[in-house]
Amino acid sequence: MSSPLSFRITLALSLAGFSCFLLLYGTQPLLPQLTVAFGVTPGNASLAVTAGTGAMALLLIPLSLIADRWGRERLMRLGLAGAAVFSLASAWAPDFWLLVLARAGLGICIAGVPAAAMAHLGEELPAAERTRAMGLYIGANALGGMAGRLLAAAVSDWAGNWHDGLLAVSLLGLLVAVAFWRLLPPAEHFQPHSLQPRQLFADVRRIYADPGLPWLFCTAFLSMGTLVALYNFLPFRLGQAPYELGPAAIGSIFLLYAVGSWSSAWAGRQVARHGRQRMQLLMALLMTAGIALTLAMPLWLIIGALALYTFGFFAVHSVASAWVGHRAGPRRGLVSALYLSSYYLGGSVVGTATGWAWSHAGWPGVTAAALLCGGAVIGIAWHLRRLAQ
Repeated sequence: MSSPLSFRITLALSLAGFSCFLLLYGTQPLLPQLTVAFGVTPGNASLAVTAGTGAMALLLIPLSLIADRWGRERLMRLGLAGAAVFSLASAWAPDFWLLVLARAGLGICIAGVPAAAMAHLGEELPAAERTRAMGLYIGANALGGMAGRLLAAAVSDWAGNWHDGLLAVSLLGLLVAVAFWRLLPPAEHFQPHSLQPRQLFADVRRIYADPGLPWLFCTAFLSMGTLVALYNFLPFRLGQAPYELGPAAIGSIFLLYAVGSWSSAWAGRQVARHGRQRMQLLMALLMTAGIALTLAMPLWLIIGALALYTFGFFAVHSVASAWVGHRAGPRRGLVSALYLSSYYLGGSVVGTATGWAWSHAGWPGVTAAALLCGGAVIGIAWHLRRLAQ
């Protein structure tokens, strides 16, 4: 049973994770509308998502180093507020490239939040509570991603334009930022680290010499790439014949993020029973099987396959991120930043690259790219069975 302080920390950081994904992926269900509104290709439209994730990936490490020196609470508070402001700006962008620029600004603001949050959980909570708290935090990420996508799709369908969909998401993000400011208690165990380049490079070499951490970073890159690829381009597939679904119906597929939210917390509990190695391998197999099954034609089977994939993906991420925290050592902030940088960079690189696959080979091309990534995640999980812990 967690203490009131631990509960408050977990709740505050779960809200932060909720808000990050709420704002970051609010444009994803609107991609078909953006292609029409601005006259861009589906591959270019995907930049409305990947500009934010790419900017986040590039700045995670620099901002995590600043957080290690000056404190994590201030960075998280300012980051959440700034992200909501940039999201509001993107809702009324008159030009596609201004929208992409605003989404990149959103990613820059959010960049300081995830690494700081993971490190904060690792420092402020007792060891026995960390895995469960990390599962809840990642579950909140999934819930935020689902809420942002559903809200944007439903409001844009009701209002008849994409502007109001993003506006609704932005206002909710602003409310969550206010709640986070009030909830997060002061840090009790934070120890500032000086920004010494020589020490930084030594720490990075030490991290990459670890037998497990680099492989977990690769897992993050590849698995997140599959998530963005599938959820970016499935709306285009479902908007075409024979399905021809509208924005609200397409947006409803993001209800499957509830499955991911539950599986993250579930996987955190199962690690104690079955071990990290076995859970990672089983969930990687489940995730990849779900990718393959999306090639089916019946709509009910596509949705079922996506549910299977989503369950496996969030379980993989939950186990891997907790595993990273377990192996991190004293530089948790830097290790968390390297993991999350890999995670979001994978979403940006693979998510944008699959735009080419969609343009040239349709859904089979997207699936083939995702299966290559999923197969590599399975191979890494098999390799990591050799780790002692």
